[in-house]
Amino acid sequence: MDNLIKASEQISLFCRMNVNTKRELPIRSSEMGMLIYLVKTEEEKTPNGAARFFRFTKSMATNMVTSLSANGYIIKKQSETDKRSFLLIPTDKAIQLVEDTYEEYFKMMSVLKTRMGEKKFSDFLVLLETANNILLEEKNNG
Repeated sequence: MDNLIKASEQISLFCRMNVNTKRELPIRSSEMGMLIYLVKTEEEKTPNGAARFFRFTKSMATNMVTSLSANGYIIKKQSETDKRSFLLIPTDKAIQLVEDTYEEYFKMMSVLKTRMGEKKFSDFLVLLETANNILLEEKNNG
């Protein structure tokens, strides 16, 4: 039981330290994540695609798209191949925000990678991915 308590404390501390880094953003952190996805990936982006990528609900993606659109960060363009779907296009305002904050946004991960070294950092990511997959499976089956 002591191992489980220690594990829980360490995971909680890690999450708090990563989430509570000083980021002065004009939008919510989750919306910033979506903007980074929209700006830094190449494929066509849709609300459904974003929901799959981030593993959250379609309605959550829709809420984020509505907010980002209202604040001038994205434009919704109707898909020419599927008129029911919209492509999400980041505006110049979004691109500028991502470029201005990208380095700071990932600073903690960069510090971990540098201080842990490539091998330990890679092992860490594999373990996190495995843990996330187990928890997602439990969530979906429970």
